[in-house]
Amino acid sequence: MKTERFLSELEKIVEDLGYTFRREKGNFKGDFCVLEGDKILMINKMFPAEVHVGQIVRFLKKQNLDDRYIKPAVRRELEEWFDRIGKEEQAAQ
Repeated sequence: MKTERFLSELEKIVEDLGYTFRREKGNFKGDFCVLEGDKILMINKMFPAEVHVGQIVRFLKKQNLDDRYIKPAVRRELEEWFDRIGKEEQAAQ
């Protein structure tokens, strides 16, 4: 799946979880927060799409997605990313 298409699908999942997805300019990498009751996932729009995917996948890895419908092709790619991130985290320890 192409990066831009995968990114679009990830954004839909984030919004389905009740988060507002925002791309902003600034001196930050990206993260999620709750601001005045609004759940927000913000990423730096100056980074390339591949970095955005990594940031969103790291966020989604912390969420319970078991009961959510995710298109099979998207879920497969997401699981591959989860595995890759898990290996990176193990190697860093």
